[in-house]
Amino acid sequence: MKKVKLGQVATFINGYAFKPQDWSSEGKEIIRIQNLTKTSKGINYYSGTIDKKYIVEAGDILISWSGTLGVFQWCGRSAVLNQHIFKVVFDKIDIDKSYFKYVVEKGLQDAVKHTHGSTMKHLTKKYFDNIMVSYTNLREQQRIASELDLLSKLILRRQEQLEELNLLVKSRFNEMFGENKIFESIDNLFDIIDGDRGKNYPKSDELFSEEYCLFLNTKNVTKNGFSFDTKQFITKTKDKLLRKGKLERYDIVLTTRGTVGNVAYYDELIKYKHLRINSGMVILRPKTPNLNQKFIIHVLRNNNYSRVISGSAQPQLPITKLKKILLPLPPLALQNEFADFVVQVDKSQLAIQKSLGELETLKKSLMQEYFG
Repeated sequence: MKKVKLGQVATFINGYAFKPQDWSSEGKEIIRIQNLTKTSKGINYYSGTIDKKYIVEAGDILISWSGTLGVFQWCGRSAVLNQHIFKVVFDKIDIDKSYFKYVVEKGLQDAVKHTHGSTMKHLTKKYFDNIMVSYTNLREQQRIASELDLLSKLILRRQEQLEELNLLVKSRFNEMFGENKIFESIDNLFDIIDGDRGKNYPKSDELFSEEYCLFLNTKNVTKNGFSFDTKQFITKTKDKLLRKGKLERYDIVLTTRGTVGNVAYYDELIKYKHLRINSGMVILRPKTPNLNQKFIIHVLRNNNYSRVISGSAQPQLPITKLKKILLPLPPLALQNEFADFVVQVDKSQLAIQKSLGELETLKKSLMQEYFG
């Protein structure tokens, strides 16, 4: 299979630089990156005249190249394209649209290593045009795309099944506790322990890939609990210098800066014996035996923190506000009943998650095999 430059495959048209004063409450939808990634439900519209090259129709392929790197197929109505997104015009060689999406997806994954800046991913047009992708005859493209399409559909179905189970748990919670009238403040339910922010707070050169104590970063505490794909450690000596912020078994970790409200539970399933939180988290240590951990973790994960966070560029939840948040506290017997239901759902989710992981691994393996 030969390699060609993306610039030889198609023409890439960057979107229009709309200004806030261009926005309207009617007209054509303005396609922004957050609309493609589903990270925002807000939609802006444009009712003026615009060059037809910026108009997007259903089926068009779009590529975001700044902030988020991704390839998408537009499924909505006729719309207009915002800047930092390319519309693909297939006017150079014969290429299957679906196949094209996969070779670009692989190309973007490889390009991440070359992006500028540690947090903002950004590709220049020159770099993008020179990305090398695999190219073969149309029949072979369609065969490869068909295989990957099937895997992609199965992956999507597994993701939908996980979301359906999440909704089932939420529905059960509302059914059991929707009319609950007993609430208690977080301050009365937990000791709230923040991390050590003093002079001994670890500097970047004091963090290691392997050492005595795992020092949590924001990627370790997700909306679904702990994730240890990336890890950083501090030495035993540094650990002893820190005054607070060390976890004990059955503590709950809550993120309070950046992405506020992610929750993780330090139970016996977590293999690390020594963990500390960073300055963007707190430890919630139960004060009362009248708490079922699975119940309260569900409550914490589904609480609406947006009402009490401050800051726009870097949202944060001050401890003074955290203390005052009220949580439902039904009788322990009902908490336990709900937790038993969650355990059964967790078993189903675990099986689906395993299948999802296997499908994603297979897709990744095939893309590597086909596209190198």
